[in-house]
Amino acid sequence: MKKYLESTPLLDFDHSEIQALVDARGWKQLSEQEKVSQVYNFVRDEIQFGYNTQDDISASQVLKDGFGQCNTKATLLMALMRAVGIPNRIHGFTINKALQKGAITGIWYSIAPKNILHSWVEILVNDTWYFLEGVILDKNYLTALQKKFADSESNLCGFGAYTEDFKKPVVDWDYNHTFIQEKGINQDFGLFNNPDDFYAKHQQDISPMKNWVFRNYMRHTMNRNVDKIRNGG
Repeated sequence: MKKYLESTPLLDFDHSEIQALVDARGWKQLSEQEKVSQVYNFVRDEIQFGYNTQDDISASQVLKDGFGQCNTKATLLMALMRAVGIPNRIHGFTINKALQKGAITGIWYSIAPKNILHSWVEILVNDTWYFLEGVILDKNYLTALQKKFADSESNLCGFGAYTEDFKKPVVDWDYNHTFIQEKGINQDFGLFNNPDDFYAKHQQDISPMKNWVFRNYMRHTMNRNVDKIRNGG
């Protein structure tokens, strides 16, 4: 069990800002169920959906950014869960880039890799592993997206979502799996004890030049597109 609770360079839950957050919220004093619910809801809704500089940044950096996508939110979620004693691991995949269409537009979409690195967190509670992919989209963004596409088919693919029922996705945790992008998965890389091991073996399939363009230009456009939807645009 130690391997599912230890800190790593990416899961730096001993960082002063993470410890201050845990103490301020009083998460360590809660029941196991409330620990999971409150940490999960914090990462889902108070860390907005958005695109960081890269996947393999530390949990403390994701917290500082205040936003994240599937992989970076997974890192923060794992670190916070471990900080309050909830064992966890990471499951790696790729998803088809069509799932991101709308958040990525124009020339940026055309140069994006077809398969995008993806992950979700699995937590161990009462001898059961629960998959927490539904943490990716904050409720404000998801609600705005549902309003924008109220007349669309129930399994909308795009703007960061592709799930069994887009109109009523299972994104709240109550001893269940949560999902929001699972229908886009097209390759399974298996389980890893921590994100450090995952990213040591798998990286986005993108050239150094395209990576530079993403970090300095593309992600800013994507974040503006996401913010526009979140604000009702």
